[in-house]
Amino acid sequence: MKDLVSIKDINREQIELILSTAASFKVVLQRDIKKVPALRGKTVVNLFFEPSTRTKTSFELAEKRLSTDVLNFSVPTSSVVKGETLLDTVRTIESYGVDYIVIRHSSSGVPHFISKNTHASVVNAGDGTNEHPTQALLDAFSILDKKETLEGLKIAIVGDVCHSRVAKSNIYLFSNFASEVRLVGPPTLVPEFKGYNVQYFNKIEDGIQGADVVMMLRIQSERMTKGFFPSTLEYASLWGLNSARLKLAKKDAIVMHPGPMNRGVEITSEVADSDQSIILEQVTNGLAVRMAVIYLLGRDNEQ
Repeated sequence: MKDLVSIKDINREQIELILSTAASFKVVLQRDIKKVPALRGKTVVNLFFEPSTRTKTSFELAEKRLSTDVLNFSVPTSSVVKGETLLDTVRTIESYGVDYIVIRHSSSGVPHFISKNTHASVVNAGDGTNEHPTQALLDAFSILDKKETLEGLKIAIVGDVCHSRVAKSNIYLFSNFASEVRLVGPPTLVPEFKGYNVQYFNKIEDGIQGADVVMMLRIQSERMTKGFFPSTLEYASLWGLNSARLKLAKKDAIVMHPGPMNRGVEITSEVADSDQSIILEQVTNGLAVRMAVIYLLGRDNEQ
């Protein structure tokens, strides 16, 4: 493949290849010298049109660990603020001979558009409310690290599914395996996914009952144009994950969150910092997964 813009574009075999390659890179990252010369001479541009801490830092570190030359594009100081179109910006960047463009944008579909208008490999780092493929891959990698399989697991995804690109990519990924996906939240925030084997729950207690994995989502107020629930206080009361509710899941259930967290809203600090939480491990695993994605795209382009 030239690009990774959607989980729907890759099959189970390709997902497993990425995850197994990530496992190899995770071993590398545990060494004293964490850098490998795999992509020396290659150039990556990180195009982030939205704020990001974890994803941007993770990609930049992954790129440097693979020995690529890295350029971080600063939107506020670019010609974009002067009215330059996105396509002209991309073509200008491509003129420098870049090999990869990692992009995050507030508009859904932008990575797809760019991938069709550049010879560089495009990696979607999150587009609007559409997808976030590398987050889904690192979530799967993190689950495998704890559960050793995705087959047959009961995975509850709780919260603002409607505006979550993370949730969508995870639904598409888990559909390649025999996972039982449960979408949990207020009816206004849990849309129907036709063609995918998912279950729907409006009560968190029902949704996480006997779950192997509980994945919490942030309320994305910045993307909401109307009221989806009365107040954050009521949301926390009805759909927030606390210690009492977590006991309804399996004893060895793991708790996940793509970040950033709103402590006290969708998750309590007691749960976020508990032994069942693997939230920080997700961040660590993201580095290995993004190394794998960039490495494999580079390898495929050379063949």
